[in-house]
Amino acid sequence: MKKIFLKKNEEHRITSGHLWVFSNEIEKMEEDPQSGDTVEVFDVKNNLLGTGFFNKNSLIAVRMLSSKTISDMESFLREKMKSAYDLRKTFYPNREAFRMVFSESDFLPGLVIDKYNSTFVFQVYSAGMEKNLELITKLLKEDFSAENIFTKHEPYFRKLEGLPEENSILFGNADDEIIYDGSISYEINFSHGQKTGFYFDQSDNRFFIEKISSGKTVLDAFCNSGGFGLHALKAGASEVMFVDSSAIEIEKVKKNLELNKLSGKAEFVIADVFDFFEREVASHKKYDLVCVDPPAFAKNKKTLKTAEKGYEKLNRLAMQSLNSGGFLATSSCSFHLKRADFLAVIVRAALKAKRTIQLIHFNEASLDHPKLPAMEETSYLKFAVFKITG
Repeated sequence: MKKIFLKKNEEHRITSGHLWVFSNEIEKMEEDPQSGDTVEVFDVKNNLLGTGFFNKNSLIAVRMLSSKTISDMESFLREKMKSAYDLRKTFYPNREAFRMVFSESDFLPGLVIDKYNSTFVFQVYSAGMEKNLELITKLLKEDFSAENIFTKHEPYFRKLEGLPEENSILFGNADDEIIYDGSISYEINFSHGQKTGFYFDQSDNRFFIEKISSGKTVLDAFCNSGGFGLHALKAGASEVMFVDSSAIEIEKVKKNLELNKLSGKAEFVIADVFDFFEREVASHKKYDLVCVDPPAFAKNKKTLKTAEKGYEKLNRLAMQSLNSGGFLATSSCSFHLKRADFLAVIVRAALKAKRTIQLIHFNEASLDHPKLPAMEETSYLKFAVFKITG
């Protein structure tokens, strides 16, 4: 196996549990490793730090797989994938749809696998995982009875790794699926769905909405496939307004309402969410519960300040659209916006909206998105619920 040696003192982050070696931390390489190669990583004193995937085209030069030498990649991947699957079934014993593998968090860096019944959709963001696509496909068929396997990559992250952006069907087909989250069923259209087809990271948070929805008028903004509003209706909400800028997403909501026999108490608006809120505030329209789940406003550190202004405006408008005693359920999936800064944004929004707020619940991504405490990059989603007390 080819070897990489780190500069003096650059091993501390790795020995603490972080899984990335950056290109500027490398002192020397032996045997000219190529992108996708499995390499052993050593400190300056020739102590083994572990095994990882190398990529000469990325700032992240090595994604660590193990603190030991890996002699059999098939056995390693099989064990890690099974461990990840077993963990999800511990949390969701009656579900067949969830995020089965969450990249670094499951010690399979650069690999995301979402399970939709017997259909498996995955994303690859490391050259090493790309090199093992055939093996991963084989394991999904042999160990998890996969009937359909295909990729739905995010081009932005593939480009960072110097990987081709096209997707492919590796086995079976990419036909629609109907999944069940334990309360609500969803029709998944892989051709038009965002991410791999569904946002599993908010699954647990949607269930919290059921606790505060009975008899309430609800607004589900940036509704996507309607998860928050559907759970609200299931829990007895009196009516739900679904708002999204995409006509395709609104059609998905309508299908999901029919699928769950929840039609009749829903209204739909296709509009820019900010424009919609401006009109609602101007007309003094109020709701008992407002859910806002926007896309990431901050893709990188450079856009963070602008993003904070966007989150502040969005949450100010949401608070101005709430009755006293109502609830705001607000989210941010921007990794660069940390928890403390996110909460500070909400405080500023409340001040400008002239509302008094009380934090009643805070959570991150669902249980199928574990985190590594030594690697903050594995934690990105913030979900907070506030009561408007005045």
